[in-house]
Amino acid sequence: LEQVDPSLKGNPHTSRIMASNGLKVNTGSYEGESFLAAHYKSPDPNIARARRFSLSGDMDGIDPFSPSFNPMAHNSSELGYIKNKPKLPAEMQAELDAHGTDGFTLTELVKEQPGLTYDDFLMLPGHIYFSPDDVNTHTRVTRNIRLRCPFVSSPMDTVSESAVAVAMALMGGIGIIHYNCSIEEQAAMVRQVKRFKNGFITTPLTMSPDATIGDVRRIKQDKGFSGIPITDTGKIGGKLLGMVCTRDMDFTADDKLSVQDVMTRDLVVAREGCSLTDANELMKNSKKGKLPIVNDKGQLVSLISRTDLLKHRDYPLSSVDKASKQLLCGAAVGTRDSDRERVKALAAEHVDVIVIDSAQGDSTFQADMIRWIKAQFPRVEVVGGNVVTSRQAAHLLAAGCDGLRVGMGVGSICTTQEVMACGRPQAVSVYQVSRFASKFGIPCIADGGIRSPGHIVKALSLGASCVMMGSMLAGSHEAPGEWFYRDGQRMKKYRGMGSKEAMDKGSSTRYLMNSKETIRVEQGVSGAVVDKGSLYQFLPHLHMCLRQALQDVGMKSLQELHQGNEEGVTRFEKRTAAAQAEGRVHTVQHVQGSTYGS
Repeated sequence: LEQVDPSLKGNPHTSRIMASNGLKVNTGSYEGESFLAAHYKSPDPNIARARRFSLSGDMDGIDPFSPSFNPMAHNSSELGYIKNKPKLPAEMQAELDAHGTDGFTLTELVKEQPGLTYDDFLMLPGHIYFSPDDVNTHTRVTRNIRLRCPFVSSPMDTVSESAVAVAMALMGGIGIIHYNCSIEEQAAMVRQVKRFKNGFITTPLTMSPDATIGDVRRIKQDKGFSGIPITDTGKIGGKLLGMVCTRDMDFTADDKLSVQDVMTRDLVVAREGCSLTDANELMKNSKKGKLPIVNDKGQLVSLISRTDLLKHRDYPLSSVDKASKQLLCGAAVGTRDSDRERVKALAAEHVDVIVIDSAQGDSTFQADMIRWIKAQFPRVEVVGGNVVTSRQAAHLLAAGCDGLRVGMGVGSICTTQEVMACGRPQAVSVYQVSRFASKFGIPCIADGGIRSPGHIVKALSLGASCVMMGSMLAGSHEAPGEWFYRDGQRMKKYRGMGSKEAMDKGSSTRYLMNSKETIRVEQGVSGAVVDKGSLYQFLPHLHMCLRQALQDVGMKSLQELHQGNEEGVTRFEKRTAAAQAEGRVHTVQHVQGSTYGS
């Protein structure tokens, strides 16, 4: 850190971070000496390898953060792409060596192509010796939190609320709840995620007896379902009076008719505390599509849907806290003094990760916020950002952050680079920041610019441990917002947090603006995205795309991918404008594209 910025020399937080890494990354082998100091002094490649493995998760079930982990025990010969390398006849191998290696190493690629973006390069294929199902995508989103899938949702008010956060966690990633809302609203969304029980809908849509058939039909059109509990208060926790479903309204033409005139009153219910297995058996025997859960007073506690039960039945990749068994959840905050109250409320709901959300993260305000959070709530992991240079990263690492968010002005709805003339092409940003942060055992999240599954694997190949997605997840069934139709397509609104609409709601604090009277400079736009379906189908599709991509390049895990980059085994090729056109769909008409945009 001091080499990057001399002003950090003697900084007590620098020493604390070095000591922290010495303890958390590799203790035992280097007692009495900082691991970082040992790394810089020692030419032994195995020490550097151990550090890189610590960013990507478990290696063959071994915890790199365990005091018993010995990096010297894991030599390069254990890597799959070395053990399974085909052996060639000596004469052919000699000719191959004389012919030279195809493509570029990652370091050579970055030097050859200034201002590198995801579209500027491809990865060259490797040797396949495994199936996509054998690929391990375990990784780290922060210093101490592992994920089975490297997907993170962006903290945007048209992307990440409780429904998306639940889906992300169940699919092996993590959702970051936006903060363009009140403290109470954000804390409530985190609470919904942490209290989620697989298959139970804890916040079902309810109606009062005064609602009409027309109200139910509008909900069916907007939300896609019509099985609605009727309570005396019209809210969860009210006394359950009945249920209204499609079959109750099929032969009723009068939209002004009250729901209490048609609702089903003789209900099959389960008592609070029943297991999912018991509820499933009760639904199967009663042949009902919805099963209300009530307490001893007959008040509605939750709801189980048969379709959700089938959909939520089995999630082997789910991201859960090992102690509490609750889903992992993150939340975003700003850097103002008032945000400290927000942090307190989120910590009270047991949030796992706090992402400090700033368009330009290298500020005194963010550094102070990181130090305060780590001092007050040491259990909570803190992700700093956004940054695009190693110097920016150094300042936040010195403050004590547990992860970095990389990207500035590259989102599909972001205009920062055009308006502010500030930022950096995303691929080179991810490479430079990840390469620097890896020296201190800190993972990086590539945030922005992800337009296709191919961009995901490219971001990871550049050194990122996870990718953060906004537009890729917007327009899903779980994303916030109402459906509308345009040119025959069902769509949802999607907007940048620097857009006028988002700023009017409160996101201007993200851009360090002082008050509503300040002249606002928009750094984003509002738009719409087409229906992507449910995340419960979309995320497995992205995950399989990632696995197949890693298979194509001959890397069985993200650890091997990062190690292959360091050793020059993973090879890359530049793409000219003509090559990019060649690699896309061309010379055909009436193309039927993928539902998921891949």
